[in-house]
Amino acid sequence: MKPMISLAALASALSAVPAMAQDGQTQPDAATFVEQTEAAYNDKMIAQAHADWVYMTYINHDSEILSSTAGADVTKFNVANALQAAQYVDEKGLSYDVNRKLNRMRTLIVLPAPTTPGAAEEVSSLNAKLQGIYGAGKGTLNGQPISGSDIEAAMGTNRNPSELKEMWTSWHDNVGKPMKADYAKMTALANEGAKELGYADVGALWRSNYDMSPEDFAALTEKLWQEVKPLYDQLHCYTRTKLNEKYGDDVQATTGPIRADLLGNMWAQEWGNIYDVVAPAGAGDLGYDVGELLTAKSYDPIKMVKTGEGFFTSLGFEPLPETFWQRSQFTKPRDREVICHASAWDVDNVDDLRIKMCIKVNADDFTTIHHELGHNFYQRAYNKQGAYYLDGANDGFHEAIGDTIALSITPQYLVDIGLLDKAQVPGADKDLGLLLRQAMDKVAFLPFGLLIDRWRWKVFSGDIAPADYNKAWTDMRLEYQGIVPPVERGPDAFDPGAKYHVPAVVPYTRYFLARILQFQFYEAACKQAGWKGPLHRCSFYGNKQVGEKLNAMLEMGASKPWPDALEAFTGSREMSGKPMLRYFAPLSAWLKKQNAGKTCGW
Repeated sequence: MKPMISLAALASALSAVPAMAQDGQTQPDAATFVEQTEAAYNDKMIAQAHADWVYMTYINHDSEILSSTAGADVTKFNVANALQAAQYVDEKGLSYDVNRKLNRMRTLIVLPAPTTPGAAEEVSSLNAKLQGIYGAGKGTLNGQPISGSDIEAAMGTNRNPSELKEMWTSWHDNVGKPMKADYAKMTALANEGAKELGYADVGALWRSNYDMSPEDFAALTEKLWQEVKPLYDQLHCYTRTKLNEKYGDDVQATTGPIRADLLGNMWAQEWGNIYDVVAPAGAGDLGYDVGELLTAKSYDPIKMVKTGEGFFTSLGFEPLPETFWQRSQFTKPRDREVICHASAWDVDNVDDLRIKMCIKVNADDFTTIHHELGHNFYQRAYNKQGAYYLDGANDGFHEAIGDTIALSITPQYLVDIGLLDKAQVPGADKDLGLLLRQAMDKVAFLPFGLLIDRWRWKVFSGDIAPADYNKAWTDMRLEYQGIVPPVERGPDAFDPGAKYHVPAVVPYTRYFLARILQFQFYEAACKQAGWKGPLHRCSFYGNKQVGEKLNAMLEMGASKPWPDALEAFTGSREMSGKPMLRYFAPLSAWLKKQNAGKTCGW
């Protein structure tokens, strides 16, 4: 994920620039306004990054206050400048860059606040408090407390349905439930701020950040979902059958939805951890497990990160700076609470690149490292752009780059880096197993990636009232994912809060877009590399030509509309689910045969 410096805001000190003309003062022309504001924005972005880094890597009362105070100042800064920018956008004769930066000033605010006295401080304080609840949250296993990173790992390996139910329920109750009232307050205030900026609500503001109208963006995500939904439906049907075979009717019925805690992930967002449950006989035995390979080769967290860095340098990118290794958080400290949720940072907007993780030596974190480093190398590529262009072409692009690299963690790549012996490379008879293992993460995620923001869009619009937060959440998870909680959820529950991105106010549709985009990027990279075999076997590791073309897209940052960036690397200006469908075509045909005669759907 991107650096969470945007959670509260990205700059500080309203007085730093002439954001609003005062009585008797001359309002600067649009170009001067943008130039002055952008310079201050860059400086204050850096200050805010330092404050947020300290808070997230050292959660205590004082660091929360520092982060919250800086966030309040930032919100004032961004809101004031967004209001001022709105006065220029209809002005004739503006240059391309001035006009684009004015528009970005209005849409970059993730969590706006109204201009009433004290509102920015209250929004920022609530946001910091919610993140603190999440960061310090614990569930239980056999009645004993278990931290967030540990409970995530346990959900992936435990096959005892009663213990899975306990972990799921305790985490959602202990972490989500205490947030509900404060989340409702924060949402109401943020909506007031969005309306002052000229948007119907926060959801409309978020949807305006994609070089199209909010309505067109919602329609685009629906089009993409309908393209890939049939593949998800087939995977759901097959997985449910396998879970029924393992646990029996009392735990998982043969028809209807799947019990959420059985899917190997606290949020049922990715199902790869239960591949052992669903693996087809023969083809499903891949002959290796990445986590076991890492352990056998004595990998530690640092060596895992070095390996991820090596993929990017093999494409021609410069190595990470020495400060990356000095300042990153790679493992969970023993002496304090931190937010373990993985994120990537560029603290100085130049080369102070970092990741924040609580790395465990397993396959999931090996993949996550490649993902997070994708953010870092993207950040470095566009660091010569102006401050308002220091971002991905859209937020889905930023998430998709590392995922594209992670798709290239193929058996051949594992051989190339010395993790897998060439004799252990699975043959063509294992292709269905390789594809199924990939689909359990990539395809299973699709509806989850969509529903979080669709739930929030309805919360922001008022279609879902606070009293109905959890019922609507449960209903939408059933509608989109075909899953249900393992226990009844009461009206005081707030299960959305048990997912980091909700209390942290991180827009989530970016992850759905990234799942689509990464297959477009991956297919394009494999074509550029001259790959001739099955697409899912392609690795472009070491291909400088791919790296050169990739960098040409990355260095654009947000300076051009995203279709321009997409075209620069793939040759197409349209996002499409078809490359994903082509990647999984053999698996799709096989799943249909496995599901023949079964009652699919829920």
